[in-house]
Amino acid sequence: MTYHIDPIGFIQSPYKEKFAVPRQPRLAPSATSRLKLVGEANSPEAVRGIEQFSHLWLLFLFDQNLDAGWRPTVRPPRLGGNERIGVFASRATFRPNGIGMSAVELKGVVQEGNQTYLELGSVDLVDNTPIIDIKPYIPYSDSIPDALGGFAEKEPDVLDVYLSIEAQRSLSSHPQKAHIEAVIKEVLGQDPRPAYKKGKADNKEYAVNLFDLNVKFTVDSNSVTVTAIDRF
Repeated sequence: MTYHIDPIGFIQSPYKEKFAVPRQPRLAPSATSRLKLVGEANSPEAVRGIEQFSHLWLLFLFDQNLDAGWRPTVRPPRLGGNERIGVFASRATFRPNGIGMSAVELKGVVQEGNQTYLELGSVDLVDNTPIIDIKPYIPYSDSIPDALGGFAEKEPDVLDVYLSIEAQRSLSSHPQKAHIEAVIKEVLGQDPRPAYKKGKADNKEYAVNLFDLNVKFTVDSNSVTVTAIDRF
């Protein structure tokens, strides 16, 4: 049996590509986002009363992976990218139906003319990711303090991030300098390189697109250095 699903909205986030997106929401708290509702969901009535909840569950599509198919086993980054486990024992993006879910903070509802937006906290979603449903986060049932986290029991280590003089100079005239610098440090501090390079020095210069910027950086075993920041 086949089912048809239409997006109810699209995320607007700083992440312009999959590379460097935090692997869980709230790991980069400064990287706030908003959800633009579309179609029949674009209505103040559809979100009436939602402000009484501090957090929401977002169900979304891994739209950039849907054509790639899936396999029954995956290599989670938290296991170094070397050990295989079942896809259903992971949050891997390559899944049978390409559906993901994230618990995110709701900061408010904004109405701009005929357009309804949900202002959100940190997300782990690429810009323009299609959202297929929204559900309130219910603390008494959704939060389980004694739950086991398996191989993801502990929060990931965070590296120190430094901006080179050139990078600081490039960012100095940006109207959102302080906010963008905070996002860059939180995102790169997660070490977005392939899992097998975690904890290892690396001579390669990487680049990631955040906001309207191309951010270049290098990584040693303990820190990240932003070498250059260029506008698109």
